[in-house]
Amino acid sequence: MADIVVSAKNRAETGKNVNRRLRVEGLIPGVLYGAAKKPVPVSVSPKEIGSILRSKTGENTLFDLELDGSRRKVILKEFQLEPLKGHLLHADFYEVALDKALQVNVHVELVGTPVGVKVQGGIVDWVTRELEVECLPADIPEKITVDISNLEIGKHVRVAEIKAPDKVTILTEPDVVIAHVVAPRAEEEVAPAAEAAPAAEGAVAEPEVIKKGKAVAEGETAEEPKAAEKPDKKAEKKEKK
Repeated sequence: MADIVVSAKNRAETGKNVNRRLRVEGLIPGVLYGAAKKPVPVSVSPKEIGSILRSKTGENTLFDLELDGSRRKVILKEFQLEPLKGHLLHADFYEVALDKALQVNVHVELVGTPVGVKVQGGIVDWVTRELEVECLPADIPEKITVDISNLEIGKHVRVAEIKAPDKVTILTEPDVVIAHVVAPRAEEEVAPAAEAAPAAEGAVAEPEVIKKGKAVAEGETAEEPKAAEKPDKKAEKKEKK
């Protein structure tokens, strides 16, 4: 694979207004980090960064950041997307040393159709989609494949059962479940209306309660139920007198 080179410019000014002007010019702000080095504000093309994110290795892609006439070997440290349209807003880079190990997250790919699905009618529950690994920058794998073809219903595969790629150490805890096969949930039987017990003559049927309490918007915390008020002991004594 040919070396990827991304051009970067020094960014002397910072702030929201400066960042807006950069985006109008077709650039986005970013920061170059490095071990024992002062962070350097930069600006880059979002198209070049977007093409890296869409590649097979994604954010773990090793590439050259060309700055001030010199190239630095980097990977994407973090990036920020506009929530509605998904446009890149910001990108941070980390300068790496090719002879020093890195800790990164690598995507998990499940391969094979489990026996529990094909024969027993079960469903695959994919629990862990990324694994933390340690390796040299040049040895970062595109993905880690996990064969689940032998899984039956009720069986699972854990990290301890995975063979790590060459020159790669998996740091995720060995007992973490990658995937398992579960039985499909039985459909709840709804009793026909005709079989329901008849209401007493003249009684008004109570509407069915779907959910207790008010709906809680995402990100909000439901209110704690209020404790029942304690009886007023003084009032009880007066009544007895």
